[in-house]
Amino acid sequence: MVYRVIRVAVAGASGYAGGEALRLLLGHPEVEVGAVTAASSAGTRLGDVHPHLMPLAERVLAETTPELLAEHDAVVLALPHGASAALAAQLPDDLLVLDCGADHRLADPVAWKTFYGSEHAGTWPYGMPELPTAPFSTTTSGAAPDKQRAALVGARRVAVPGCYPTGISLALAPGFAAGLLEPDDVVVVAASGTSGAGKGLKPNLLGSEVMGSMSPYGVGGVHRHTPEIEQNLSGAAGEPVTVSFTPTLAPMPRGILATCTATVRAGVTAAQLREAWNTAYTDEPFITLLPEGSWPRTADVLGSNVVAMGLALDERVGRVVVVAAEDNLTKGTAGAAVQCLNLAFGLPETLGLPTTGLAP
Repeated sequence: MVYRVIRVAVAGASGYAGGEALRLLLGHPEVEVGAVTAASSAGTRLGDVHPHLMPLAERVLAETTPELLAEHDAVVLALPHGASAALAAQLPDDLLVLDCGADHRLADPVAWKTFYGSEHAGTWPYGMPELPTAPFSTTTSGAAPDKQRAALVGARRVAVPGCYPTGISLALAPGFAAGLLEPDDVVVVAASGTSGAGKGLKPNLLGSEVMGSMSPYGVGGVHRHTPEIEQNLSGAAGEPVTVSFTPTLAPMPRGILATCTATVRAGVTAAQLREAWNTAYTDEPFITLLPEGSWPRTADVLGSNVVAMGLALDERVGRVVVVAAEDNLTKGTAGAAVQCLNLAFGLPETLGLPTTGLAP
């Protein structure tokens, strides 16, 4: 089937998320890369900031203006948190805007103000198609759970999820949606590569500081992705879910490994847990539930749009343990944007998105 060519602009193209969006869009058969824009890097040759994007190397980064972005069919906003809302408000309603920042992810204005410190800009459809959005039963034969996908078909505004919430939410949502997990004892410890902190120069991200070392940050429930994770899991559970989330920095450029645990309800078995995850994800091309006893590695998903996860029941303490691996720049950011672009324009959801990682 032949579709019309979709012209896509990328704002914030000089950063890691913008560069990853361009990498994926270059391989999309129905997309033409339009304007590439930046702020402080405007006027710079793209090849000087992203040498790996050779087909676009001679492009010059333009200044980010609403007038330039409005000339396209879609725009990816790969901008810092708090920078998207004002720009998006100036764009036409019929332009597909995929916001990779956090500005439009949260539904609760109080949570936004608490964690981000500014006024809430409003809520857009949340760009995680596979996310269960309501409780479901594993006893109803052939019944697929309600998913966020329905809200994204034909959308013209999409809030692309955060990288940590992607793996963590997908790791635990089936258990909550199936009524198998307690909502008030969720503990997550996740490790991320340094690209998750952006491309800006920071002393704690220098190679000499990171190599051979791991360190925690955002400790004590203060990481900005916490309310997003709780929002996603609460929607799946149909009741409030609270999460203790501790992120750590790992000595690798990209990738997230999230170890997610929750107390199971009385009498829940390992077989019931696996059945719930299978019910939720059997037909999802970008989620892989590994066989019993197998565990994911970040190396296996690098460059892919896949979340790979392993699951076990710790019977001694009555907790489910789900370990999820993802590429924070692909499935965790730019891949999700392209996936939502496909849904918004009625294209096959998998178009232009890799399901295999890089090895070695």
